[in-house]
Amino acid sequence: MSAALGPAELVEVAEQVFAYIQPDGSWWINNTGFVVGSTAVISVDACSTRARTAAYLERIATVSRAPVTTLINTHHHGDHTFGNYLFDTATIVAHENCRTSLLQAGLPPRPGVWDPVDWGDIELAPPTLTFTDRVTLWSDDDPIEVSYVGRPAHTDNDSLVWLPRQQVLFCGDLLFNGGTPFLLMGSVSGAIGVLTDVVGAYPAAVIVPGHGAPCTGSLIDTVVGYLRFVLSVARQGLDAEVGPLDAARQTDLGQYADWLDAERIVGNLHRAYCDLDPAGHPLDVAAALADMVAFHGGPLACYA
Repeated sequence: MSAALGPAELVEVAEQVFAYIQPDGSWWINNTGFVVGSTAVISVDACSTRARTAAYLERIATVSRAPVTTLINTHHHGDHTFGNYLFDTATIVAHENCRTSLLQAGLPPRPGVWDPVDWGDIELAPPTLTFTDRVTLWSDDDPIEVSYVGRPAHTDNDSLVWLPRQQVLFCGDLLFNGGTPFLLMGSVSGAIGVLTDVVGAYPAAVIVPGHGAPCTGSLIDTVVGYLRFVLSVARQGLDAEVGPLDAARQTDLGQYADWLDAERIVGNLHRAYCDLDPAGHPLDVAAALADMVAFHGGPLACYA
């Protein structure tokens, strides 16, 4: 864990509802959160490494002595799931595709793409209770509604965690606040639809994104604007018959240039090219990651 990034911040976003915000929100440094009941704690996501997840569990213990009995995974990516195994007494809840994708992806990520990370002795711990559409959990008398977004977006298994009484929405990596969104394993056009039609329909007073500070619904329009920009660049690249890497190198990121992890434009273009391909050719994830490394000029910076 990089000390230079500073400690994680614990924010009580509503009564007995906490967001655990890890700076700086770049590669493999995610947000989590938890809901405190009288006899149990429910967590939303784990962290990427043993050290980060252990630190998160220690922070939960400063708020409540109750055990974490349920862990919700918003999607399968390792920054949200690699620490699952440390919640050894919890039921792990997620969409059925999340379990499938996590088992297929395995761990840790392939070497050479990111700077070396001390993952710790992580073990794969897939969800133990899956759903197809939605499931309601309870913290005392307060419902926690977990629902699949219905189509590929950030991944093919994104779920929202909604607390109706508190009007708090945990949206996983459907939203990045201050960081570049990443759609390589989902759909750019699908994410636009999910953000506008699904996420935007919630009357959320507070949204906890997968990376970056808690926010309001105004972030939705900002992220959708970027995704529409990606689709526009992809259409221009296809018309010019240049690949995603060359299209990215020829693109002025403009207002998005200062967002973290700008190299994600390359992966996003790989996905957008597939979204726009009438033949439906499959995406080559390995090639997309290699192009991101080439764009960046070496392994991607990671401080996890």
